[in-house]
Amino acid sequence: MASYFIIYKPFGVLCQFSGEGQTLASLFDFPKDVYPVGRLDKDSEGLLIITNDKSLNHHLLNPRFGHQRTYYAQVEGSPEAASLKELTQGVLINVDGRDYKTKPAIAKILDPIPSLPDRDPPIRYRASIPDTWISLTLIEGKNRQVRKMTAAIGHPTLRLVRWSMEKLTISGFKVGEVQQIDEQTIYHRLGLTGFKKTGLNKPNRN
Repeated sequence: MASYFIIYKPFGVLCQFSGEGQTLASLFDFPKDVYPVGRLDKDSEGLLIITNDKSLNHHLLNPRFGHQRTYYAQVEGSPEAASLKELTQGVLINVDGRDYKTKPAIAKILDPIPSLPDRDPPIRYRASIPDTWISLTLIEGKNRQVRKMTAAIGHPTLRLVRWSMEKLTISGFKVGEVQQIDEQTIYHRLGLTGFKKTGLNKPNRN
Protein backbone atom coordinates (compact mmCIF):
# COMPACT_ATOMS: atom_id res chain seq x y z
CA MET A 1 0.00 0.00 0.00
CA ALA A 2 1.32 3.42 -0.94
CA SER A 3 2.33 5.80 1.85
CA TYR A 4 2.76 9.57 1.51
CA PHE A 5 4.38 12.04 3.89
CA ILE A 6 5.14 15.72 3.48
CA ILE A 7 7.72 17.34 5.73
CA TYR A 8 9.35 20.67 6.43
CA LYS A 9 12.98 19.60 6.13
CA PRO A 10 15.15 21.59 8.53
CA PHE A 11 18.46 23.23 7.68
CA GLY A 12 21.35 20.82 8.22
CA VAL A 13 19.36 17.61 7.70
CA LEU A 14 20.50 15.25 4.94
CA CYS A 15 17.93 13.90 2.46
CA GLN A 16 18.69 10.29 3.36
CA PHE A 17 17.85 7.83 6.11
CA SER A 18 21.30 6.62 7.11
CA GLY A 19 24.88 7.81 7.25
CA GLU A 20 26.79 10.38 9.24
CA GLY A 21 25.16 13.57 10.43
CA GLN A 22 21.48 14.32 11.01
CA THR A 23 19.21 12.44 8.60
CA LEU A 24 15.49 12.15 7.86
CA ALA A 25 15.32 9.24 10.30
CA SER A 26 15.76 11.72 13.15
CA LEU A 27 12.47 13.44 12.29
CA PHE A 28 9.96 10.57 12.33
CA ASP A 29 9.60 6.79 12.49
CA PHE A 30 9.03 6.34 8.76
CA PRO A 31 8.09 2.98 7.19
CA LYS A 32 11.09 1.04 5.92
CA ASP A 33 10.07 1.15 2.23
CA VAL A 34 9.73 4.91 1.69
CA TYR A 35 12.25 7.33 0.20
CA PRO A 36 12.44 11.08 -0.55
CA VAL A 37 11.19 12.32 -3.92
CA GLY A 38 14.07 14.43 -5.19
CA ARG A 39 16.46 16.16 -2.86
CA LEU A 40 16.96 19.31 -0.88
CA ASP A 41 20.56 20.20 -0.11
CA LYS A 42 21.75 20.03 3.48
CA ASP A 43 21.77 23.84 3.64
CA SER A 44 18.27 24.21 2.15
CA GLU A 45 14.92 23.87 3.90
CA GLY A 46 11.29 23.23 3.18
CA LEU A 47 8.88 20.93 1.42
CA LEU A 48 9.95 17.36 0.85
CA ILE A 49 7.74 14.46 -0.21
CA ILE A 50 8.51 11.01 1.16
CA THR A 51 6.73 8.02 -0.34
CA ASN A 52 7.00 4.49 -1.73
CA ASP A 53 4.97 5.42 -4.82
CA LYS A 54 7.45 4.96 -7.65
CA SER A 55 4.97 6.22 -10.24
CA LEU A 56 4.65 9.54 -8.42
CA ASN A 57 8.42 9.70 -8.06
CA HIS A 58 8.85 9.13 -11.81
CA HIS A 59 6.29 11.75 -12.76
CA LEU A 60 7.74 14.44 -10.48
CA LEU A 61 11.39 13.87 -11.41
CA ASN A 62 11.18 13.12 -15.14
CA PRO A 63 12.07 16.39 -16.98
CA ARG A 64 9.36 15.87 -19.58
CA PHE A 65 6.69 16.26 -16.88
CA GLY A 66 7.30 19.89 -15.92
CA HIS A 67 5.63 20.91 -12.67
CA GLN A 68 5.85 24.16 -10.76
CA ARG A 69 7.95 24.33 -7.61
CA THR A 70 8.19 27.60 -5.74
CA TYR A 71 11.17 28.61 -3.63
CA TYR A 72 11.49 31.49 -1.20
CA ALA A 73 15.04 32.82 -1.29
CA GLN A 74 16.57 35.38 1.01
CA VAL A 75 19.21 37.02 -1.16
CA GLU A 76 22.01 39.45 -0.58
CA GLY A 77 21.28 42.99 -1.71
CA SER A 78 18.18 44.42 -3.40
CA PRO A 79 17.51 42.99 -6.88
CA GLU A 80 16.21 45.51 -9.40
CA ALA A 81 13.43 44.86 -11.88
CA ALA A 82 15.97 44.18 -14.64
CA SER A 83 17.60 41.46 -12.57
CA LEU A 84 14.28 39.78 -11.88
CA LYS A 85 13.51 39.92 -15.60
CA GLU A 86 16.76 38.05 -16.25
CA LEU A 87 15.56 35.28 -13.96
CA THR A 88 12.21 35.06 -15.73
CA GLN A 89 13.85 34.85 -19.17
CA GLY A 90 16.59 32.42 -18.16
CA VAL A 91 20.18 32.84 -17.04
CA LEU A 92 23.35 30.91 -17.75
CA ILE A 93 24.46 28.59 -14.97
CA ASN A 94 26.98 25.76 -14.80
CA VAL A 95 25.52 22.25 -14.86
CA ASP A 96 27.94 19.32 -14.87
CA GLY A 97 30.76 21.52 -16.13
CA ARG A 98 28.77 23.02 -19.02
CA ASP A 99 26.86 26.24 -19.55
CA TYR A 100 23.13 25.78 -19.28
CA LYS A 101 20.40 28.38 -19.83
CA THR A 102 17.59 27.95 -17.36
CA LYS A 103 14.01 27.68 -18.58
CA PRO A 104 11.62 30.63 -18.16
CA ALA A 105 10.63 31.14 -14.53
CA ILE A 106 8.44 33.38 -12.40
CA ALA A 107 10.38 35.75 -10.14
CA LYS A 108 9.10 38.47 -7.83
CA ILE A 109 9.97 40.37 -4.67
CA LEU A 110 8.16 39.11 -1.57
CA ASP A 111 6.66 42.11 0.24
CA PRO A 112 5.86 41.63 3.03
CA ILE A 113 8.52 39.06 3.74
CA PRO A 114 7.22 35.50 4.14
CA SER A 115 6.13 34.28 7.56
CA LEU A 116 8.55 31.42 8.05
CA PRO A 117 9.85 29.70 11.17
CA ASP A 118 13.25 30.94 12.32
CA ARG A 119 16.22 29.04 10.99
CA ASP A 120 18.57 27.26 13.36
CA PRO A 121 21.26 28.51 13.17
CA PRO A 122 20.08 31.95 11.99
CA ILE A 123 21.50 33.78 8.99
CA ARG A 124 24.43 35.99 9.99
CA TYR A 125 23.16 39.57 10.24
CA ARG A 126 25.20 42.26 8.51
CA ALA A 127 23.93 45.80 9.03
CA SER A 128 25.95 47.16 6.09
CA ILE A 129 24.46 44.75 3.53
CA PRO A 130 20.68 44.67 3.00
CA ASP A 131 18.85 41.52 2.06
CA THR A 132 15.66 40.79 0.16
CA TRP A 133 13.21 37.88 -0.03
CA ILE A 134 12.23 36.77 -3.51
CA SER A 135 9.91 34.08 -4.81
CA LEU A 136 11.19 31.95 -7.67
CA THR A 137 8.94 29.43 -9.42
CA LEU A 138 10.63 26.86 -11.65
CA ILE A 139 9.52 23.91 -13.78
CA GLU A 140 12.89 22.18 -13.60
CA GLY A 141 15.29 21.14 -10.85
CA LYS A 142 18.97 21.22 -11.68
CA ASN A 143 21.51 20.74 -8.89
CA ARG A 144 21.55 23.86 -6.65
CA GLN A 145 19.70 25.71 -9.40
CA VAL A 146 18.15 28.51 -7.35
CA ARG A 147 21.46 29.37 -5.69
CA LYS A 148 23.21 29.39 -9.06
CA MET A 149 20.50 31.56 -10.62
CA THR A 150 20.55 34.24 -7.93
CA ALA A 151 24.36 34.25 -7.97
CA ALA A 152 24.23 34.77 -11.76
CA ILE A 153 22.39 38.08 -11.27
CA GLY A 154 24.76 39.19 -8.52
CA HIS A 155 22.57 38.39 -5.51
CA PRO A 156 23.82 35.28 -3.67
CA THR A 157 21.26 33.26 -1.74
CA LEU A 158 21.54 33.44 2.04
CA ARG A 159 18.59 31.24 2.96
CA LEU A 160 16.54 28.95 0.73
CA VAL A 161 13.16 27.39 1.48
CA ARG A 162 11.16 25.24 -0.94
CA TRP A 163 7.65 26.48 -0.28
CA SER A 164 5.47 24.49 -2.65
CA MET A 165 5.04 22.02 -5.48
CA GLU A 166 1.99 23.02 -7.51
CA LYS A 167 -0.70 23.47 -4.78
CA LEU A 168 1.07 21.33 -2.17
CA THR A 169 2.66 23.67 0.39
CA ILE A 170 4.21 23.77 3.85
CA SER A 171 1.94 26.61 4.94
CA GLY A 172 1.50 26.40 8.72
CA PHE A 173 4.20 23.75 9.18
CA LYS A 174 6.77 23.93 11.94
CA VAL A 175 10.40 23.13 11.13
CA GLY A 176 10.81 19.36 11.13
CA GLU A 177 7.06 18.72 11.10
CA VAL A 178 5.87 15.56 9.34
CA GLN A 179 2.32 15.03 8.08
CA GLN A 180 0.96 11.86 6.53
CA ILE A 181 -1.34 12.51 3.59
CA ASP A 182 -3.64 10.29 1.56
CA GLU A 183 -3.16 9.43 -2.10
CA GLN A 184 -6.19 11.31 -3.39
CA THR A 185 -5.20 14.54 -1.64
CA ILE A 186 -1.56 14.55 -2.72
CA TYR A 187 -2.40 13.73 -6.34
CA HIS A 188 -5.04 16.48 -6.37
CA ARG A 189 -2.71 19.12 -4.91
CA LEU A 190 0.01 18.15 -7.36
CA GLY A 191 -2.41 18.48 -10.28
CA LEU A 192 -2.17 14.79 -11.10
CA THR A 193 -5.82 13.84 -10.76
CA GLY A 194 -6.50 11.31 -13.50
CA PHE A 195 -2.80 10.51 -13.91
CA LYS A 196 -2.48 6.82 -14.69
CA LYS A 197 -0.10 4.93 -12.44
CA THR A 198 2.52 2.86 -14.23
CA GLY A 199 2.51 0.01 -11.74
CA LEU A 200 6.28 0.14 -11.46
CA ASN A 201 7.80 -1.83 -8.64
CA LYS A 202 8.43 0.10 -5.45
CA PRO A 203 12.01 -0.26 -4.20
CA ASN A 204 12.83 -0.99 -0.61
CA ARG A 205 15.25 1.18 1.35
CA ASN A 206 18.25 -0.73 2.64
